[in-house]
Amino acid sequence: MAGARRKSPGITPEILLRAYSIGLFPMAESADDPEIFWVEPDVRGVLPLDDRFHVSKSLRKTIRQKPFEIRFNSAFDAVMTACAQETADRPSTWINETIRTLYSALHGMGHAHSVEAWDGDELVGGLYGVSLGSAFFGESMFSRRTDASKICLVHLVERLRQKHFTLLDTQFTTEHLKTFGALDVPKADYALLLADAMESPHLQF
Repeated sequence: MAGARRKSPGITPEILLRAYSIGLFPMAESADDPEIFWVEPDVRGVLPLDDRFHVSKSLRKTIRQKPFEIRFNSAFDAVMTACAQETADRPSTWINETIRTLYSALHGMGHAHSVEAWDGDELVGGLYGVSLGSAFFGESMFSRRTDASKICLVHLVERLRQKHFTLLDTQFTTEHLKTFGALDVPKADYALLLADAMESPHLQF
């Protein structure tokens, strides 16, 4: 993991928001480790909110079929719990109880949000992240049905565009995110994007 790591002995939701505003975010070594540390990558993942955001033809077709009901902020804690669960593709997780408690508090403050895919009464996919200024910081996603998390991501981008957000931070890029057009942005360039987003009043998600 490139970039600085700084131990954090104590943290409040207010400190967490301040950290995001200057380019830091927290992680834990594992779900069982109560400690967290700050991360500041040398290269930051960013998803463009303009026409560079790419949705494949097959995914567009799936979305038109409306296989899931998409909801916002109706089950934030359940989304975090699902993201923290170990799976065959994700044998370990960095989401510990400290992080879950902090982000639940941010949700109550209107700074953390979820996008959810529902199949009837079953939560089958989703993502969550933090909003501050005109930036949205994506944290994690999960999927229990084919394309569920991808569809949530597309709906997230649509929502951010409607609300005039300017930055969608993904922390790091992955091959999965690169299919949507995710970019690797050097720290100095990211700092300029972040500073611009922080000059905006806090946008309602």
